[in-house]
Amino acid sequence: MKAVRLTLICHALTQAQKTGRLHHADDAILPLASSPFADLSGVSVLTAPERRACETAALLSGGVEVEPALADCDLGRWRGLALKQLQAEQPQALAEWLQNPASDVHGGESFSALCQRMADWLAAFDRSGEWIAITHPMNMRAVLVQVLGCPLGAGQRIDVLPLSRLDLSFTGQWRLRLG
Repeated sequence: MKAVRLTLICHALTQAQKTGRLHHADDAILPLASSPFADLSGVSVLTAPERRACETAALLSGGVEVEPALADCDLGRWRGLALKQLQAEQPQALAEWLQNPASDVHGGESFSALCQRMADWLAAFDRSGEWIAITHPMNMRAVLVQVLGCPLGAGQRIDVLPLSRLDLSFTGQWRLRLG
């Protein structure tokens, strides 16, 4: 059994996040004053396929591999909508989605489906060494819920800010690494 260190990093801030709008695949990151990453030579980098994740990964040195399993949660008909618009036009649907992890009222992927997708990805992750994976807030919530064995509803109680890091290790089971 080989040791694995996996650090998930949330993509950098987007205009959508800044203005309270749900994401689109083509959302770009806002300019950064400086690179938020230290020297990461020797670390392998994976990224979700969305533009905001790829742009964040490009801030790292070296080659980057796109990992489709790290794709953001599919929000279906709600992609790109402002939260205020949803609160005004679809308050019951929004409340159901926020309270029920199995809800897919938007016609996309439910949080419980995302949790299963991320659990499957972690279970199949068999690459030893040190890895960084650029992904999204909901994916990081899903990974935390899986690694800690929390009820799916706990995912709504986790705030993931831009450029947040989630450090994991694997030696027989995934473990949260606090530092």
